Amino acid sequence: MLNPPESYGADASGLICAYRFCHASHAQPVSGSDALSWLNQSDDAGFIWLHLNLSHVATEKWLREHLQLPVEFYEALHEGSRSTRIEHADQHLIAIINDVVHDFSYEASDISTLWVCASERLIVTVRRTFLKSVDRLRQAVNQGAQLQSTAELLSHLLHDQADVLTGIVRQLNRQVDDTEDALLAGRLNHKRARLGQKRRVLVRLQRLLAPEPAALFRLLQKPPRWMSDDARQELRQATEEFAEVLRDMHSLQERIKLLQEELATVVNEQNNRSLFVLTIVTVLALPINLTAGLMGMNVGGVPFSQNEYGFWIVVLILAIATGIAAWLAFRRRDPDA
Repeated sequence: MLNPPESYGADASGLICAYRFCHASHAQPVSGSDALSWLNQSDDAGFIWLHLNLSHVATEKWLREHLQLPVEFYEALHEGSRSTRIEHADQHLIAIINDVVHDFSYEASDISTLWVCASERLIVTVRRTFLKSVDRLRQAVNQGAQLQSTAELLSHLLHDQADVLTGIVRQLNRQVDDTEDALLAGRLNHKRARLGQKRRVLVRLQRLLAPEPAALFRLLQKPPRWMSDDARQELRQATEEFAEVLRDMHSLQERIKLLQEELATVVNEQNNRSLFVLTIVTVLALPINLTAGLMGMNVGGVPFSQNEYGFWIVVLILAIATGIAAWLAFRRRDPDA
């Protein structure tokens, strides 16, 4: 039997959960064998959602043996490209959706892929690691969300992904606000490294999550026959919401870039001040070091060696020379530095 819907495990075929959706009632969790039996024998309205773990060695074999999915879906499971896109192939929708892992810790590597294949009566989702968006979808289904078609379930998934990304952008915005406040207060600490980490996360999210416009345009212009106009409009709205989140991510990325440049300017100014102080100290110490070197030579004719006040005369000369050097150094200093 299939594991309970709240479990993150999988059965011997790699199936994590399965639901049967009917128009008149809430989704019902079913076993893998019951789902296949309903697909093969029933003509009732509704559809089946199968969610599988691709890390399980038997998952792909089970899919090939029991489901008639297009070849493009299996090719997508193994191809190197992970760009987010939705395509139409043989009256199926094939979607590649990148999402953040369930325990996302704002690391660029905490992003994984969800593969989706949808037809009129079946939608299959496959992932390797726990993903936030599909977990939110499972929770909504368990709480009684009524979905009328596979396209509506896919749109719901895209809305959930947009909500997850919105939460990430809000959290990053708060962290950037804290960094900006620290910068204005003169507390740099290690904010530059943290900003760089956030920017890497945003760049990777934007690169992987931005949907391919051409593929989506082709889909919306020529959808599968079983997709209704309402479902197509819902999918369009979901992608527009997703695009709005991506624009917010781009704006935040530009803001971080400006903060990094400002932080670099502040650090350069501090380095210039430190270098100036070091230069001044070196210039002021030059007369003393030069005089000490000359007076320390063990040769005849050293000035003031026999004079009763020779030491104080040398000290006076050094003080005058150091004062002149200091005046020359500070006179040339930029008053705005």
